[in-house]
Amino acid sequence: MDLTSTEEEEDFRRRLRAWLGEVLPKLPARPDPLDWPGRRAYDLGWQRMLHDAGYAGLHWPRDAGGQGATPAQHLIFLEETELAGAPYVGANFVGLLHAGPTIAAEGTPEQRRRWLPPVLRGEEVWCQGFSEPEAGSDLASLRTRAIRDGDDYVVTGAKIWTSHAEVADWCELLVRTDPDAPPHRGISWLAMPMDAPGITVRPLRTLAGSAEFAEVFLDEVRVPVGNRVGAENDGWRVTMVTLSFERGTAFVGEVVACRRVLRRVARAAKANGTWDDPVLRRRLGRLHAEFTALWRLTQWNVSEAGHALARGGSGVPGVGASVFKLRYSHARQELYDAAAAVLGPGALDADEEWTADRLSSLSYTIAAGTSQIQRNIVAERVLGLPKGR
Repeated sequence: MDLTSTEEEEDFRRRLRAWLGEVLPKLPARPDPLDWPGRRAYDLGWQRMLHDAGYAGLHWPRDAGGQGATPAQHLIFLEETELAGAPYVGANFVGLLHAGPTIAAEGTPEQRRRWLPPVLRGEEVWCQGFSEPEAGSDLASLRTRAIRDGDDYVVTGAKIWTSHAEVADWCELLVRTDPDAPPHRGISWLAMPMDAPGITVRPLRTLAGSAEFAEVFLDEVRVPVGNRVGAENDGWRVTMVTLSFERGTAFVGEVVACRRVLRRVARAAKANGTWDDPVLRRRLGRLHAEFTALWRLTQWNVSEAGHALARGGSGVPGVGASVFKLRYSHARQELYDAAAAVLGPGALDADEEWTADRLSSLSYTIAAGTSQIQRNIVAERVLGLPKGR
């Protein structure tokens, strides 16, 4: 991978910086973090601005509604928008980073035309219906049933930790379509409209006080068979595509954000005298090395996926996604632990966003596949070790 920018790439960076400098000061005030309808409107408004300026779906294939940008341009976009403090994908992260890329890779032409343009234009929000009360890390043990009835599936069951279900239009839903098949072979991936009769959403409040997750109860919900992405009972393979995007590229902007937080922590340490502690300096230095390495791994993952797409592949990130997810989860927790050591009691009085980020970091070793699951993947698929019994 060549990390040297070409003149064309630097021109792209200059134009992007100029556009950000022009539009960011004109954005309305961010809504209250607990106002999810307000946050939905704010986030979709920003997505519409990106779309109108030609930056929506920058790295998506052109036949999926994207711009067909190079991996280098994609990385420049992610880096510059984060450094400028631009809004992140917010309430529609599932649509833009999980469901959308999955449909682009696995959907039929009709499914691409139906679902991808509204995501890119900032018109529809997706949520994720994967985990269940009895099927979290062991996702293949899910029990939500989908029984074929003519041109519909009749879905009954329950989901938990469903991101942004209360403001979503669609749900990427995993269901069991063959209860007699082995656990990994009887699952299907459906796009479920969230306004269908029989859906009950119950918000869950997190440690940080937010309610971006919900329980979703499904009572004989009818979902058209045409909303199935991939073949019936092939949903586990499609799910691995979704999770590869989630682990491989969905956290990219957060790596840049963490590097910015680390610089903020170092400035605070110099200001309050804790910088004089050599143990702390070594700790911050090691974190600097960690996030520099994670950014390089991010560049590699994005480049690998982008070049594979250019060669006619699916553009799905490889096993490097699990390597990244495993190390990033722990590095993020270590970063906020170090920040608490620098700020001391002041960490409890920090601004709300800082506090929420610190509390949310505790979930990263669980979200998008636990660290234990990632270690198994790395052991088996990278190191070639035998599967555990």
